[in-house]
Amino acid sequence: MDTDRIAAAAARAARPFADTEPRARARALVAVADALDAASEELIAIATRETGLAEARLTGEVRRTTNQLRLFAEVIVDGAYLDARIDDADPDYVIGPRPDVRRVLEPVGPVLNFAASNFPFAFSVAGGDSAAALAAGCPLIVKAHSGHPELSRRTAQVVAAALASAGMPDGVFQLVEGQENGVALLRDDRIRAGAFTGSTHVGRLLADIAASRPRPIPFYGELGSVNPVYATAGAVASEPGLLQGFLGSVSGSAGQLCTKPGFLFVPADAALQPVAAAAATVAEHRLLNPGIGRAFEERRASVLGARGVSILAEGTVRVDEDDQRFATPTVVEVDVETLRDHRDELLEESFGPLSVIVRYDDVAALPELHRELFPGNLTSTVHARDDELADGGLAELVDALAETSGRVLFGGWPTGVSVTSAMQHGGPFPATTTDATSVGTAAITRFLRGVAYQGAPQALLPPPLRDDNPWGVPQRRSAAGRSAGWGSLAGEY
Repeated sequence: MDTDRIAAAAARAARPFADTEPRARARALVAVADALDAASEELIAIATRETGLAEARLTGEVRRTTNQLRLFAEVIVDGAYLDARIDDADPDYVIGPRPDVRRVLEPVGPVLNFAASNFPFAFSVAGGDSAAALAAGCPLIVKAHSGHPELSRRTAQVVAAALASAGMPDGVFQLVEGQENGVALLRDDRIRAGAFTGSTHVGRLLADIAASRPRPIPFYGELGSVNPVYATAGAVASEPGLLQGFLGSVSGSAGQLCTKPGFLFVPADAALQPVAAAAATVAEHRLLNPGIGRAFEERRASVLGARGVSILAEGTVRVDEDDQRFATPTVVEVDVETLRDHRDELLEESFGPLSVIVRYDDVAALPELHRELFPGNLTSTVHARDDELADGGLAELVDALAETSGRVLFGGWPTGVSVTSAMQHGGPFPATTTDATSVGTAAITRFLRGVAYQGAPQALLPPPLRDDNPWGVPQRRSAAGRSAGWGSLAGEY
């Protein structure tokens, strides 16, 4: 595979694609969504065979994938994401005469996206990172995941054909395979940003490559997360389905979700007998591939072998003739001191249907414990009665969760990430390499950079900054003379 040719094609497409009129680019994304929907039956059949994920799960994932493409089409047409700002020339500007300055967000250039294993549609060839990069106006190169190569190739064919039929430039979308090719492109000076969803180990290696280039580039890696959940005594007493909901979140898609709750904290006297009963009703599920299966098997053995661990549901791991693993849920319990003393064995993410229930004595001690043990997560969750939340007694815990997590939930379970304008799917390291969102419309900002034009003639300004505003995007304008009134909106200081 000629990575030089691929990078060159993406670089040639960068300016023409960036200059694409918003509605044309939006129509191209809709064309991709329509084409994927039309091919969904074929694609889902391939995905089922390659990943072992259930047809119903994959059907929902295709729907999410195509609709997030349509959502980004709406974002493009709206134009607010460009953050167009215009400061008119002002000789009386209070800090000193101000020139005409205009700022807008522009595409960074070619983006390299490393596809994920556990979401063969929503975080793969045409998934969220791909949609955000294309919506931003960046040529895209996707490094296919080795866990579903046939699906990646067929999806890429569908996407490329749809973009071509919509009149997008040659080189705007390409697929590569193989670790060496992915690394070679990440090192290529023509690549201007990277995205990744996967393990902490691999993500950190790639992030270090991106940072050590002669010209470093931003690298948005979504890595590991254990997503702790904290349940108060009130929640345990008033939510009869709490433990069943927990088991459902842990075992869904065989626990191979980045938002799976890896830890559930409950009061020391909580009755945990329903855990074993709930786990016994969960059928075995194939893990994504032999490599992930072996890693889960080793991780499970480490947790079960840690001192002070009590088994609530031992679970099983079955190996077939193709070296595929089929697992049922494993749940253990520990107290806080055991968790602290054996953090090396217990705190690492278990990518699969395994979770740890932790008994605590004092809810007031949870904020400090959380900051100590969980410095960076995609999500954290609180289960509490309304009166426990209303009296402010959990405010410090909520502050700790907000400091260390991208999304804080009150009730419910973190699996199932809604694609919305307000969603944050990121968090402090080690949840991500760069704390930005990879889900929702704000994800587009990762692939944009600010450019200011000072004293530019109208004919040379990009369309979002022109006075006639041909794209019809929102413009934030600061007219001359306003600086004299600074501070008046704030009242007396």
